[in-house]
Amino acid sequence: MSSAQAVSPRRRAYRAPAPLGGRRPATGSPSSRSPRTGRRRTRTALAFLAPALLVLGVFVVWPMLSALQMSFTDASGFGQAEWVGLENYARIVTDPDIRDAVGNTVLYAVLFTPTAVVVALALALLLNDPRLPLRGLFRTALFLPFIISLAVGALAWSYLIDPQVGLLHYWLRGLGIDLGNVLQDPTLAMPAVALVAVWKNFGFYMVIFLAGLQDIPGSLYEAAKMDGAGAWSRFRHITLPMLSNTTAFVLIFALIAALQAFDQIYVMTGGGPYGSTQTVVMEIYESGFRKLELGFASALSYVLLLATLLLSLVQFVFFGRREEER
Repeated sequence: MSSAQAVSPRRRAYRAPAPLGGRRPATGSPSSRSPRTGRRRTRTALAFLAPALLVLGVFVVWPMLSALQMSFTDASGFGQAEWVGLENYARIVTDPDIRDAVGNTVLYAVLFTPTAVVVALALALLLNDPRLPLRGLFRTALFLPFIISLAVGALAWSYLIDPQVGLLHYWLRGLGIDLGNVLQDPTLAMPAVALVAVWKNFGFYMVIFLAGLQDIPGSLYEAAKMDGAGAWSRFRHITLPMLSNTTAFVLIFALIAALQAFDQIYVMTGGGPYGSTQTVVMEIYESGFRKLELGFASALSYVLLLATLLLSLVQFVFFGRREEER
């Protein structure tokens, strides 16, 4: 035996460092852990989740179940409500005011959703260019409208386009453009409120597109340039396909937001003129809190909820298939 072997220290088996809290993880497979340990961990987890579950149950689940039960009654908030079955849901199909509100909501979604997505994508492409100076300043400035209160922004725009005191209206009149009282015109009122919604939300969608652009490998663009691909070809064959998931997410997110439009339209037009901007959510508000038809408003709320869930399901299925393809 050599002298080096005689003095070598005895090797010890490696042990992983203890996690924060000082307790080491249990050794062996999960099946080897005792049932008592599993039950203790479950009770501990439920104890931590209990406050959140309590709040969720009291302020979300219970009101939803109460609204579902109310949707089958003629509840008005006063007196005893009587069971009317599916009468409220049948009225949704036959009521001409509801059909007009659905049509206005679809028009608002058609005007708002593609415009917001296209503007956000265009600005994201522009602000993703490293050659653009002061990119951080421009990104911040364009994102600012999103953090402004929607009611405050709507009120400010109402004054800006006012035909008597509006600064924007004054500038357009100086250029020979006289739009008149936009918010009192049944034809122009809905495009006006949709454009204000685009101004309010495109910054948020732009940030999502910027995050998607950051994930595209730069080597793809370099290879395309070496093959002689132009800017439009790179955008069409690299950027758009790589942003397909991001675009689908933004599109469905914007569409769901359009279905829930209320406060901005309520501040700017109140549903007028002549009901041209009356959306489904505004009809729910009118039925529930002004006409005191709580049962009908609850039924209409659940129809809108089902439409929103359907859109969410489309988003879930789309992303699920994309992940399977990868």
